[in-house]
Amino acid sequence: MTDTQDTGLIQGQAKPEEETFANATTATEATPEVVTEKTPAAEAEATETAPAEEIERPTENLAKLSREEILERLKQLAEHAGEVTKAEIDNLKQAFYKLHNARVEAAKQAFIENGGEADHFKPTSDALEEEFKTVMAAIKEKRNAIAEALEKEKEMNYQVKLSIIEELKDLLETPEESNKNYTEFKRLQQQWNEVKLIPQVHANELWKNYMLYVEKFYDLLKLNNEFREYDFKKNLEIKTHLCEAAERLLEESDAVSAFHQLQKLHQEFREAGPVAKELREEIWLRFKNASTAINRRYQQHFEELKEMEQHNLDQKTVICEIIEAIEFDQLKTFADWDNKTEEITALQNKWRTIGYAPQKMNSRIFERFRAACDEFFRRKSEFYKSVKESMSANLEKKRQLCEKAEALKDSTDWKATTDILVKLQKEWKATGPVARKYSESIWKRFIAACDYFFEQKAKATSSQRTEEQANLEKKREIIAQVEALMEETDTVEAVKRVRVLMKEWNSIGHVPIRDKDRIYKQYRTAVDNLFDQLNLSASQKKLSNYRSSISSMNEGGNGLHRERERLVRILENMMSELKTYENNLGFLSASSKKGNSLVSEINRKVEKLKADIALMKEKIKVIDENS
Repeated sequence: MTDTQDTGLIQGQAKPEEETFANATTATEATPEVVTEKTPAAEAEATETAPAEEIERPTENLAKLSREEILERLKQLAEHAGEVTKAEIDNLKQAFYKLHNARVEAAKQAFIENGGEADHFKPTSDALEEEFKTVMAAIKEKRNAIAEALEKEKEMNYQVKLSIIEELKDLLETPEESNKNYTEFKRLQQQWNEVKLIPQVHANELWKNYMLYVEKFYDLLKLNNEFREYDFKKNLEIKTHLCEAAERLLEESDAVSAFHQLQKLHQEFREAGPVAKELREEIWLRFKNASTAINRRYQQHFEELKEMEQHNLDQKTVICEIIEAIEFDQLKTFADWDNKTEEITALQNKWRTIGYAPQKMNSRIFERFRAACDEFFRRKSEFYKSVKESMSANLEKKRQLCEKAEALKDSTDWKATTDILVKLQKEWKATGPVARKYSESIWKRFIAACDYFFEQKAKATSSQRTEEQANLEKKREIIAQVEALMEETDTVEAVKRVRVLMKEWNSIGHVPIRDKDRIYKQYRTAVDNLFDQLNLSASQKKLSNYRSSISSMNEGGNGLHRERERLVRILENMMSELKTYENNLGFLSASSKKGNSLVSEINRKVEKLKADIALMKEKIKVIDENS
């Protein structure tokens, strides 16, 4: 609906054909038609402009107002609905629903983050919105009534102007009384100017008819030069003043406001009477040049606005692309989703700081942005739901591990139970996380059972550690004795003594596990160095080394028995292999060169096998001695 004042302004200035003369002198003179450049202001021809709601842009900044303040402002405007522009009402409506939609969106996001499905969200009723709709409906009703009354007024004015034209026709019927009729002519002319609004569809034709009879009347007039000059002078003063007013509008900072003020000046210029013929073109060009400059600024204003809106669209498109490019398969933890949620929130805040996009794209880009955000929070909701299910399963697994650990905490089978508890601890680590409210309590329950067992084990095995430490000292003493034999000159006595020490080494029990490898390495080094000095054979060295390893074989209880069975199997295989080589020697002919080479190789292998068989028998004998 067009505002009453706005409509009066635009329709009142209508077309050049509605021009009237306050003072007319000739039948051929008429005010020049008002011309403006083809700018955004020139949606209609010449000085005709589009209705105010189609060209006016909201300039008031409502970003800082709350919904309540916007509603209060709207209530104030409702009292003067006929004096308010549609653009101002639309601006308030848009600002209200921007805040309202933001509240609904925030409620939806909170619903989703709490585990709700986006499709199941339903906004709560809003009393403020209902009151807003009621006020808007009241304003609309008032403006509709005003518009209807305005149309009736225009039709009545149209009929009045038709009657004025008919009266002008009557004046032309008595040309001999033209001077006498001049007073009546001026009255009709004044009445014409006072009647403003008429239906636009009749404006041009009505104006042409009026001007036709005005010019005819002037043709009949026999006015003296003084009267004519007086009219011209008064009209020149009026139009000069209008030119100055138009030129001052060039300094107006608001290009839109300057444009609308210019339309009023055009109306006044049109209504002013003619000036002297020699000044007519000059005064019109002055006014037209000022109008052209104002129209150019108006056009530039909307070009800049269009460029800014396109820039806003580009920024919003980039935000949409960033959200749409999220790789959801890379978001695998709560931290990942929390970090990404912070990014989305930052982008949403950035979106709110960006102005409007072009009107045809504004809703479309917002729908794209909202769809991208909805998809993110839907995926986040699904992740949290699946993680909750996984955490519930993990909690059940950890409760079972707690029960197993608690069932073993009083066991005195230290080694077997230790192995089991270590295995349970590995399973615990491999089990995924549980809800934060359970994680600490379930962990304390599990570790309490484990700690209790290991504390009891530590108390029970403290005497064992003392014994292991004593065994370590004994083995260090044996190593010292072996190293002392390096000074022995009697080889036979040294060999005899070292075998006694080796047997004593094997009879000593366990040492602390952290010292086991290191002390054994010292022992082997001392024995090997002694044997090297005594020039013992390789077989004797192997046998001596084997004697020293006997003690470690029997740690499990049946170690020596399993070792003897292994050696017996190896011995049987060696003897079978030796028999095969000996049988093969009988088939080989020693007459050929090739035969001699092969026989030599087999004989070498036979000798090595016999030495290995002898060593294997000695090893079996050592086991029998230690059984």
